[in-house]
Amino acid sequence: MTHTDVTTERFHLALVGAPNSGKTSLFNALTGSRQKVANYAGVTVERKAGAFVTPAGRQVTLLDLPGTYSLRGRSPDEEITRDVVLGKRPGEAAPDLVLCIADATNLRLTLRLILELKRTGRPLLVVLNMFDIAQRRGVSIDVDAMSAALGVPVITSIAVKKAGVEELRKRTDEFAANMPAVVAGDGWKPLGLSEMKALQREADRIIRETVTMPSKPDTLTTRVDAVVLHPVAGLAILALILFVMFQAVFSWAQPLMELLSDSFGALGTLVAQVLPEGILQSFLQNGLIAGVGSVLVFLPQIIIIFLFILLLEDFGYMARAAFLMDRIMGGAGLHGRAFIPLLSSFACAIPGIMATRVIDNRRDRLTTILIAPLMTCSARIPVYTLIISAFIPAENVWGWVNLQGLVMFGLYIAGIGSALAASFVIKFFMWRDYQPAPFMLELPDYKLPRLKSIAIGVYTRAKMFLQRAGTTILSMMILIWFLASFPQAPAGAEGPAINYSLAAMIGKFLEPFFAPLGFNWQIAVALIPGMAAREVAVGALGTVYAIEGGKEAADAIGQALASKWSLATALSFLAWFIFAPQCASTLAVIRRETGSTKWMVVTFLYMFALAYVASLITYTIAKAAGLG
Repeated sequence: MTHTDVTTERFHLALVGAPNSGKTSLFNALTGSRQKVANYAGVTVERKAGAFVTPAGRQVTLLDLPGTYSLRGRSPDEEITRDVVLGKRPGEAAPDLVLCIADATNLRLTLRLILELKRTGRPLLVVLNMFDIAQRRGVSIDVDAMSAALGVPVITSIAVKKAGVEELRKRTDEFAANMPAVVAGDGWKPLGLSEMKALQREADRIIRETVTMPSKPDTLTTRVDAVVLHPVAGLAILALILFVMFQAVFSWAQPLMELLSDSFGALGTLVAQVLPEGILQSFLQNGLIAGVGSVLVFLPQIIIIFLFILLLEDFGYMARAAFLMDRIMGGAGLHGRAFIPLLSSFACAIPGIMATRVIDNRRDRLTTILIAPLMTCSARIPVYTLIISAFIPAENVWGWVNLQGLVMFGLYIAGIGSALAASFVIKFFMWRDYQPAPFMLELPDYKLPRLKSIAIGVYTRAKMFLQRAGTTILSMMILIWFLASFPQAPAGAEGPAINYSLAAMIGKFLEPFFAPLGFNWQIAVALIPGMAAREVAVGALGTVYAIEGGKEAADAIGQALASKWSLATALSFLAWFIFAPQCASTLAVIRRETGSTKWMVVTFLYMFALAYVASLITYTIAKAAGLG
């Protein structure tokens, strides 16, 4: 067949498979896409599309669907997969061919899914992924016999090495050229429990006939899990991993942060030397450089957080962490599946909230959504780092523990504790009689992280942060600079010019409300744009104090705060940001995911109340201790 023989009509493929089966790797190998789709940190459960061209020149659209074990549609992500396969997703073309990706090292659950897919009547092609790992473990699969038993074509693949990709492209051409009749439609019905059991028995029979297991199974994972999943040692290891991560946030990132800080300082000095005093110089030096630069300097720390999360995810540890936390979370009224969305919220609450779609029960899902914003997201890192660096000595305690890193670790623990406490309160007052369903989770095998995949993931997230800095943060900084610069001080005015600005008027209007927390009017001004994005509060402080204090404050915002704030105020400010009302984009996602404005408003109000009370208590105690 030549390229001229091929129809110009696009061929639609849907990629289906269980989580951790290698769907995303195959999607990237086929399309070159760098979008990751899975049920873990920093990812979306929405379907993603890519495209590739077959050897015959056929244009193919490939849909990467959320991972699922069944078409029963017990959670929103499973519903998306089911509806696309059945051609019932509004605005989505029914797939011409379904590619079911199966983990060759663990076929039992996937074969049942394959049998379910076969019952839909859609043309089906099975891809046995991770075939090399199965062979190394001594697992022998008779591919031809399995194909005959299933009644559908079966091929092998090693997606991370792009092995089998060309054969898959050729098979796509063959299917397109000999399009089978599709019988799927309204006749498909969800399977009952007895039918599911029958399908599982059929899957087990096919495995017995086509798969030969090694006489001595691989016990490395079992031996490691004996320690990692131990109820005491496992939790200690998890705590140690988190502790090391937050130590690294300060220790590893410090040289790069200093380099960025010096660079922005030098840039501000250059602007002051080149441009005459006036509005343009103030805008560039105090608005853009002091504002945006004070946020961008924390990029190395955010990269380190994402690096740890991606490494742990790729290694296979995340599911174990969820298993370990199930008992603790269950005591707070949370389902074990809530762990991964909550862990995702360490990076950003938005993907964490979206990841709650893996939770079947609506009450469990809603509870997780309501407390996810309490987890310490990466947007808090600039705030925490600024205050810790300004008020906590950069020294070691107990000989080797970085004190600043220890304080950061404590703030993260406070966020986790507050989330669990909030969940307990929600359960007690709203769903006292409800008991979460038992937690069942498939633990993937351990495997070495793929450095290329990790690098792409870190790059993608760093790019998102920079894009955020170039949009939301930049626009907020321009607004803050304008408010802090106009109207200009009258002739002969005494004191800093900012005292006569709109920002000062707004801040002084709000100051009586925040004064019990130890907040001055400058802090009150910074909290307002912090509602749009938490890290903007740092840039706002940088802009306000740069304009008030001149070049010295712009170059060293931390020193400016240390000279103007008491330790009690600094601690109160940290307490505020543990519970600070969520950024506007997260509130919008809460509204979308719950389908209700009510829960968005509830989230904002309860977090605002917690932030105010926590800051008030912290400031009062600190003052009584002589720190204010």
